[in-house]
Amino acid sequence: MIINVGARTDIVNYYTPWLLNRIREGYAYSRNPFVRENVYKLKLTPGDVDCLLFCSKNYKPILEHIGEIDEKYNILCNYTITAYGRDIEPKVPSIDQSINTLEKLSDIVGKNKILWRYDPILLSEKYTVEKHLETFEYIAEKISPLVSRCIFSFVDMYKKVEENMPEIISLTLGDKERLLKGIGRISKKYNLYTQTCATDEIYEKYNIHNSGCTTREILEQAHNVVYKNVKASGMRKNCRCIPSRDIGAYNSCLSECKYCYANSKPDIPKNVTKLHDESSPLLLGHLKETDNLIDIEVMRYIEPKQTTLFDF
Repeated sequence: MIINVGARTDIVNYYTPWLLNRIREGYAYSRNPFVRENVYKLKLTPGDVDCLLFCSKNYKPILEHIGEIDEKYNILCNYTITAYGRDIEPKVPSIDQSINTLEKLSDIVGKNKILWRYDPILLSEKYTVEKHLETFEYIAEKISPLVSRCIFSFVDMYKKVEENMPEIISLTLGDKERLLKGIGRISKKYNLYTQTCATDEIYEKYNIHNSGCTTREILEQAHNVVYKNVKASGMRKNCRCIPSRDIGAYNSCLSECKYCYANSKPDIPKNVTKLHDESSPLLLGHLKETDNLIDIEVMRYIEPKQTTLFDF
């Protein structure tokens, strides 16, 4: 079973003490965001977890613990560093602060377990194509030796994104082509393997590969084991990722990013997080008498190691 620690909210940045408690106790509860009375019990013991899949914009809160976690679990760290400032990502560390933290993370867990996320790419009067390419190169030059690859995607124009960011300028085909040419050129310059996420468009002619962010190839490269060929699944169209179980909760990320997919409105988490209790198995709140607690069967995705004559 792959445990997702970051798709619904930035657990690493804001809820590391809770996560450490869940790891120590060996389980977590996860409330179904659509059928609220259904709560799933997920095992977090090393023997039941194929991978702890992290995704965060700030690994500083967990740095002193990540080495110990890495010794017990297979981990994969998606680290998001974008071109945006406090006007769009109000509570996210600066680019240079993020690079400094990434350097430390890479020293601890190694580059094969770190993916640089440069997404979503969106345009505004301030964040032009030129600004993106200038910033992408600035970051790539510094961190390409510290990560296994770069993953990017263009912004999905959900209704709530349009409402929260009226200043977004729609990407034209010309804008996309200039971005793709520039990202491909910069990636080649710094020997950085760069790929897309959740798209059916082919960009190989730009030196940009098609893939997902949690595929067999990426996991096997990170962990030096063989993963089963299971059918990809995901909430986003064209997702190629291996299925995972999320232990987070929507509307609980405090970064206040204006383009956020997981928060309905940027200010909602300020009140929702009052429900957070570090000792609770749930990220938000506690189990209710009316809840339906469901034990999730552990599905192992790592192939058993084959015994050979050299093992005797």
